Amino acid sequence: MEPPRLLLGLSFLLLYSAGLTRSLTITSLDQSMFEKAQGEKVTLPCTFQLSEEDEGPLDIEWVLIPADNQKKEQIIIMYAVDRVYNHYYAALTGRMQFTHSDPRSGDGSLDIQNLKAADTGTYQCKVKKAPGVQSQKIQLTVLVKPARTKCSIEGSQEIGKDVTLKCASQEGSPLLSYNWRRVSGTQELPATSMLNKDTGELVLKNASQEYSGVYHCVASNRVGTDECSVELHVTPPVNTAGIIVGAIIGTLLALSVLTFLICCWRKKHREKKYEKEVHHDIREDVPPPKSRSSTARSYIGSNRSSLGSMSPSNMEGYTKTPYSQVPSEDFERAPGQNPTFAPSKVAAPNLSRMGAVPVMIPAQSKDGSIV
Repeated sequence: MEPPRLLLGLSFLLLYSAGLTRSLTITSLDQSMFEKAQGEKVTLPCTFQLSEEDEGPLDIEWVLIPADNQKKEQIIIMYAVDRVYNHYYAALTGRMQFTHSDPRSGDGSLDIQNLKAADTGTYQCKVKKAPGVQSQKIQLTVLVKPARTKCSIEGSQEIGKDVTLKCASQEGSPLLSYNWRRVSGTQELPATSMLNKDTGELVLKNASQEYSGVYHCVASNRVGTDECSVELHVTPPVNTAGIIVGAIIGTLLALSVLTFLICCWRKKHREKKYEKEVHHDIREDVPPPKSRSSTARSYIGSNRSSLGSMSPSNMEGYTKTPYSQVPSEDFERAPGQNPTFAPSKVAAPNLSRMGAVPVMIPAQSKDGSIV
């Protein structure tokens, strides 16, 4: 009978020791997971109850447990010796505080404001009051609501064609779900429509004019929703043949106009070139006009030279012939005003130098008889 008594004594001792170490209890164990939207506020609960055996100083500590076990815990906020210390974690500075102004009342819950996606993690509350020590872990997930959702249409909006309505959110935590509904008309999706809630695509097969209207898309996840709309216009097919013919005719007209302009430019260019060549030829072939004085000097010189070659046989005819008018290219006089030049008087020595032979010319009277 001794062994059973010994075992019973050991059991009482263990229970007594357990009661001493677990005299401090945490009463908020019913909530261990929270999901909140970005920008909202969350209260992580940590209520506790002390016992008479807990006589040491009260310490409350909140830490962030990293996902990597290799890293150390990050202290967030602490209550010790009747004072709050909240400068340990810069990412939450200014956004966290104890819910109760005096945690000694048994409430060491933590408030976090303006939540961010980076605040997602595992938080642990530790309460110490010797000899009691207790802790509680809470998983916080911060989700982003769907935002900047846009609707669009892909494909030809013609009768008989397949049209795809697309809906996509630029922001939002997974898993996102999309749902389409028709706003106008029968407010029901066409019978040939196919919806993919994961991608947000609504395919309308063999579209008809009855499919025209306003369609509304709702994007949602566990923390919020966002919406957008698009209007569909199903029209008869476009006459593509007429468009092609019109484009060809327009192209030909444009080419014709361009060809005409080029021909006009080339013709005008040739005319200008011809005018320049003719003007250049005239300047090279036509000598400058002679002056009156030079013409007269050349004429008198020719008469003087002819005197040296005069013989007695032709001298008579020369004296009877009157002097003609000195030619001029620049100046003309009336027939009655043409001056006559008297025979040149050349000295005998000059005539000898010019090669003239002196001859005797019989004198004549006014009636023409020889004297």
